[in-house]
Amino acid sequence: MGYLRLLWIYFRVGFMNEVQYRVNFLVQLGQSAIALATGLIVLSLVFTYTDSLNDWSRPELLIVMGVHIMIGGLVAMLIQPNMVRLMDDIGQGTLDYMLTKPENAQLLVSVRELRIWQVVDVIIGLVVIGWGVNELQATISLGSALIFTFTILLGLFILYSFWLMLSSLAFWFIRLYEIVQIFQTMYQAGRWPVGIYPGWLRIILTFLVPVAFAVTVPAEAFTARLSLATFGLSVGLTAVLFFIANRIWRWGLSNYSGASA
Repeated sequence: MGYLRLLWIYFRVGFMNEVQYRVNFLVQLGQSAIALATGLIVLSLVFTYTDSLNDWSRPELLIVMGVHIMIGGLVAMLIQPNMVRLMDDIGQGTLDYMLTKPENAQLLVSVRELRIWQVVDVIIGLVVIGWGVNELQATISLGSALIFTFTILLGLFILYSFWLMLSSLAFWFIRLYEIVQIFQTMYQAGRWPVGIYPGWLRIILTFLVPVAFAVTVPAEAFTARLSLATFGLSVGLTAVLFFIANRIWRWGLSNYSGASA
């Protein structure tokens, strides 16, 4: 209960900070609209010349696009701001403020920032997913909806673990923002099913930058493509990455001297 109360407090503080700048909502709305229009135009151009892309139909690719937009919004709202601030705190030696608090430091650095207006992308993603499901004219069972929700959570934990590992490198390295930019560029590849890419890029997007498990797998849950083996691999990879991220974080803390050193 203590952790839930802490999460609620940080959420309230983050929400109040964000709503002070309501013009950011209009900016985010414009950016999201442009990104959505661009994605739909590209999708329309592709299906001008073909009826399917590596056996993925247009409605199915709409679902992939919707999942990509929604996951991107959740990451930009909950994960990325905290991890970027963590890198800054490590570099400036101000992580001490978190380490001296009587709570789990990893939890504290993971929930203190919130970009509430990114909820626009979450809503747009859900609308696009619904659009794709409607075009499929398929009945979504309760089981499929639950599996979809669970795979979304797995995808978020996978991306959180990846971001934590990336941010923890700041304990040893100074220039990491270029790596962050590379990751964000690679994430854009998740707008398409990972299976359409060449083998070498598929491996990168599956294991090195785990976009496939964060985007393609949830989309497969809604398009009757998700196999039991892939689902099990997603669960296993989530557990492994979270464990590794936690170990790297703890190892980095053991090497951290802080501003007072």
